Amino acid sequence: MAFSEALAIRIRKALDGRAGIHELKMFGGIGFLLNGNMLVGVWNDSLIVRLRADQEAEALREEHVKSFDITGRPMKGWILVGPAALALDADLVDWIGQAIEFVSTLPAK
Repeated sequence: MAFSEALAIRIRKALDGRAGIHELKMFGGIGFLLNGNMLVGVWNDSLIVRLRADQEAEALREEHVKSFDITGRPMKGWILVGPAALALDADLVDWIGQAIEFVSTLPAK
């Protein structure tokens, strides 16, 4: 299955004007990096979000959110947010904001 280009467009719009953003094809989808660190991405029709461990635990209690697991081994610090939780642009921006909060603390690559 190809990734949702519509979701990728919405992410590009949300990140427009932010310095240090780059796109990279990955996981059979597309990733958006901040200063060389994975920030968010699109896998199928869902949003991949990188979070701190405490953010991850809290996010996993949300409806339509699960661990990012495409290999049988969940990736720590990464979640998958289903399309039902992304209907509003404000919801998408909130998830991206949480990722920025964490990823901006990492050293640039």
